[in-house]
Formats: sequence, structure tokens, C-alpha cells
Amino acid sequence: MKMIYNVKDKPKFGQLIVFAFQQLLAIMAATIAVPMIVGNGMSTSAALFGAGIGTLVYVLFTKKKSPVFLGSSFAFLGSMATAFAGAVTAGLGYLGLILGAIFAGLVYVVIAIIVKVAGVKWISKIMPAVVIGPIVAIIGLSLAGNAIGDLQKSNLEGGSSYVAIICGLITLAVVMLCSVYGKKMARLIPFIIGILAGYIAATIFYFIGKATGNAALMVIDYSALTNNFSTISLSSFIAVPDFSFLKAFGAFADLTPAYIGTIAVAYIPVAFVVFAEHIADHKNLSSIIEHDLLEDPGLSRTLLGDGIGSMAGAFFGGCPNTTYGESIGCVAITKNASVNTIIVTACEAILISFIAPFVAFLSTIPSCVMGGVCIALYGFIAVSGLKMLQKVDLDDNRNLFTASVILITGVGGLVLTFGQITLTTVACALILGILTNVMLGRKKSDKKSDK
Repeated sequence: MKMIYNVKDKPKFGQLIVFAFQQLLAIMAATIAVPMIVGNGMSTSAALFGAGIGTLVYVLFTKKKSPVFLGSSFAFLGSMATAFAGAVTAGLGYLGLILGAIFAGLVYVVIAIIVKVAGVKWISKIMPAVVIGPIVAIIGLSLAGNAIGDLQKSNLEGGSSYVAIICGLITLAVVMLCSVYGKKMARLIPFIIGILAGYIAATIFYFIGKATGNAALMVIDYSALTNNFSTISLSSFIAVPDFSFLKAFGAFADLTPAYIGTIAVAYIPVAFVVFAEHIADHKNLSSIIEHDLLEDPGLSRTLLGDGIGSMAGAFFGGCPNTTYGESIGCVAITKNASVNTIIVTACEAILISFIAPFVAFLSTIPSCVMGGVCIALYGFIAVSGLKMLQKVDLDDNRNLFTASVILITGVGGLVLTFGQITLTTVACALILGILTNVMLGRKKSDKKSDK
């Protein structure tokens, strides 16, 4: 896949700002959704700030060679809920979030050290193309329900799902048309143009519905903006995010060995699950930019960047970070792999977290519009995984069974829960795929297809 901008390319300053904003829009909904789901007063703007900081740390450790944004990880939702459930005070809950991210980050650090000593060839042996390809596809397919759910969702009670679908499909159509037929900048920023088109369509429906008294046409909610300006003050324009470390300050007196143990058990096993997704994401990104990131800058560096970036992100926003499929999909569709774009995206995320009207405006983007965007983003992830199977001999039943087990358990949504530990669909599919591949064995000739 030929890139318009390669990893080391530097687009012009004005273009960088726009390209970065497009990346920000792609990751925005998921990044702020995590603190909203966990609740307990978690700040969406702080999560955005933490994602920006985490991404900069990642870029630093990967020597500006891996073009992906780190956002709030959904894998740790249960762990974060446990941190609050086991806390005697809200402050201790926030301290638990930070401690948990440190535990998870340390898992990455330990694995990175092992990889540095042992190399990455063992990764290719236990996760060849016949395993990693379907896993990447499952990462995209497992998110399909989220995309379609958002596509049909109205942000106002009484809004019609059909109107929501129309707005989402308008968004998707504009994204596709710009990507295929767009000239110059239009082809590089299809998501911005698509989201604007969907937003305008939803706005038109809203005002027609308001004028005619037809609530079914109203699928966009402007309350975040109106509430922000309900009383005009400095905080209506500039607001410091509620950072996690500020809320955790002073809670050390409530910290007990039992609580620390609870946090460790809640976070450490999940870190191993996310490790598998880390490899799949970087394999996918490597195939897109045609450069093996596990070799250069190396898996040890990507793990350190992800792990320490996750610690830094949680220190500010409470949410452990992870590489985002939406960001990878954005790179694939726009063919812009410039790391400078990712750096500016991180800086924009940090800056925007302080600008109250902008955060409020972004909150008004309808779910159905983002659903239309995500159909393209998640679809590209799935297709990228399937493309990895092109060099695999699927006439060989061993390969066929391995790919089949992964795809069916993944699409079927197999999830296993052991107490506080949950093996996600991707983790279950990966484990079964590895076991199947090892059990059936492989010929020496099979290994050539994995290179």
C-alpha cells in the first residue's frame, strides 16, 4: 500500500494541523467514552490530556518510527470499576487507577526486557501469519457491533433510528467519495469532510424537526454547548481538566495491602491480554506502512512506549492507554503515515483539553455520524487482517483449521471470565488459534509464507 506521506515525511505546517485534527476526530469518541462509562466523576478532558501525553511518550520510545495514537483502553474497564468498588473514598479510587496503570505498565516493561534479550523470532513462531492475520481481522470485526449500534443511535430521546442511519450513511458516503475521487487535500482529509457533512445533515433534520414539532427528526444533542455557556465566565472558555493525580492526592493514608492486592489482581492479567492486541496492532500497522515495526524500532521499544505511555496517561487521566485501531485505520485510508501528524495530534489533544467550548462542541457530534466513520475505520482493520492471509496456503488443512478457529470464535464473541479476570474475544481467539497451530504442527515449507 503506497503511502502519500511516509513515516519520516513532514507535511506543511497548515496541512499538519488539519491532518492531526482528522486523527483526533478518529480517536476522540472512544477515548472520552471510557471515563464516561466508568463514571465516578472521571474527567473526559483529563482522559484526552492523558492520551496526548501517553502518545508523546510512545513516540519518544519508538524513535518516531511508529505512526499510531494511544487512547483510553476499553480492556481495562472492569479493572477501573474494581478500583472504585474496593475504595473507601473517591480519592483512593483515583489512586487505585494510577497504581493499576503502573502494575499494567510494569508487565509491559518486563516483557520488553525479555524481548530485548530473547529477540522477536519466538513471536513469529507462535504467531505466524495464519494466526496474526485472522486476529487482526477479528479486532476489526469485533468492533462491528459498536459501529452499527452507533449508526442507529439518536443522541436525543425520541429521535428516529432511521434519521440517525441516514445521517451516518451520508457521512460514510462522503468519506468514501473523498477517499476514492477526492483531489489533493480532499483525499487526505476524508473523515473531516465526512463528519462535517453528517453533522450538517443532522443539524438540518434537527431544525426541521424543531420547526414542525417532529421529535423523530432530532438526533443531535446540543446540550453540552448550551450548558457550557449557561453562565458566562472564564471557565466557559478555559478550564483545567480534573487530573487524576490531583484527586488521588492525600489518599495514601487510606491505602492498605489488601487494596493494593486487589488492584494488582484486577490489572496485571488484563495487561497480558492487551499485550496480544499490541502485537496484532503493530503487525497490522507494519503491513500498512510496509515496514516491520517489531524489528525496527523493535518490539521492546513499542512495548516500553505503550507501557510507560500508559502509566503517564493514567497519572493525568486515570485511563491506561493502548494503540488505537481507529488511528491505524485512519493511516490506512488516508495513506498518511507521517509520525509528525501523530505528534501534532497529541499536542492538539493536550491543548484542546483546556478549551471548554471545543470539548463541548466535539461532544455534540452525533453518535450516528461517528458510526458512519467507524464502519470505514473498523472495516479497513478487518480487511488488513484478511490481506495477511493472502500468502498463506489455505489448501493445507492445518492452516485452514487455524484460521477457521480464530475467525469463528472471534466473530462468535467467545469471552471467558474467571473471577475478576476477563479474557476478551480477541484474547480467546488468539489463545485458541495458537493452540490449534501448535497442536497441528507445521512443515518447514509453511514457515516461508510467514516471512
